[in-house]
Amino acid sequence: MHLREVKGILSAHNGMNISRGCTHGCIYCDSRSKCYHIEHDFEDVQIKSNAPALLEDALKRKRKKCMIGTGAMSDPYIPIPENLTNIRACLEIIEKHGCGIAIQTKSDLILRDLDLLSAINKKAKCVVEMTLTTFDENLCKIIEPNVCGTKRRFEVLKIMQERGIQTIVWLSPFLPFINDTEENLRGLLDYCIDAGVYGILFWGIGLTLREGDREYFYSKLDKHFPGLKAVYQKKYGLNYVVTSDNNDKLWPLFHDICKERNIVCNNDELFKYMGTFEGKRGEQMELF
Repeated sequence: MHLREVKGILSAHNGMNISRGCTHGCIYCDSRSKCYHIEHDFEDVQIKSNAPALLEDALKRKRKKCMIGTGAMSDPYIPIPENLTNIRACLEIIEKHGCGIAIQTKSDLILRDLDLLSAINKKAKCVVEMTLTTFDENLCKIIEPNVCGTKRRFEVLKIMQERGIQTIVWLSPFLPFINDTEENLRGLLDYCIDAGVYGILFWGIGLTLREGDREYFYSKLDKHFPGLKAVYQKKYGLNYVVTSDNNDKLWPLFHDICKERNIVCNNDELFKYMGTFEGKRGEQMELF
């Protein structure tokens, strides 16, 4: 871990990342891709030490309340004390200014800030986004080794539902020959149904691989799934989008189950929902 002061914290669309890098160790992590220009070791997480001060200044200057999005590039609940202090301070600022939050994580550490998420939700809108990848807990320990398992994430979703906080699941990625099965998809959807999720973001059965991400992924295939790297290289080459042979069968199954259970599964609609500020008197304001 290392600290760095930065010049800004909010993007043009009110996205925020309070750190760069991660310690979760997910074998497929797109954030490792060279296009993001992370110059330091990925596990040597860079903490933006002045993130709360920058956020306070930015929200003071906002003419309208808005939704703040965080977690798209770096999980806000990386288990580093300085990082956890930063995200709590930022949530306190968001609550104080009456803004909303759409926060994405894989970690049950989000529960430590449940009081603040509930407080934000009373004034505006809080949306908790949780990534689910595999129903198999043993496989989860291999492909997402340093973060809580899928069952625990399901429990977090249930707790959020009980508090009246809307939840959205990122159902991805599905790694060909590893977790791209009907059994896995049905198991994950059962969790989503039981947790009463508002919506599911889904891009089909597959994953994306770019320079930086691809090499790390292949090194983990060599370690945990001997021989599978050669299969990927022969079948997919340097493709950015890696689509499973099971995609055509499982995509309709996913949509049929979501329709039957009244779960929103249109990605554009879900991103619009997460970005639309809603005050408790029904007003709607700018998108992030």
